[in-house]
Amino acid sequence: MRVSQKNINKNLQKEILEIFFQLIADIKNLEESKILLEDLLTKSEVEAIAKRIAVASYLEKNRSYQNIKDNLKVSSATIASVDKQRKSNGYQLALKKIEADRWASEWSGKIERLFKK
Repeated sequence: MRVSQKNINKNLQKEILEIFFQLIADIKNLEESKILLEDLLTKSEVEAIAKRIAVASYLEKNRSYQNIKDNLKVSSATIASVDKQRKSNGYQLALKKIEADRWASEWSGKIERLFKK
């Protein structure tokens, strides 16, 4: 879908964006987010967003551009664009949430193994 070049009323635009952002904030779990985003976005859009987040995560782990290109099948231009934006609030929020989830998963596995002994 193309975005119209015609401008809508600024107040209306603000209202519909706030509704959209609130909708995202109200998602309760992985299944709801998957249902919503896979219906609202094309498969290519979902994949592009996911890859951009993965690129940022790989860059945080100091992976080389070549390694990222080979593994994620993205262009150098995409990597450079993400690298330039990676310190922005949105990317930093995403990276913190990803790291927190990894940490929680790692520790829950360690605790589970400890009690299985």
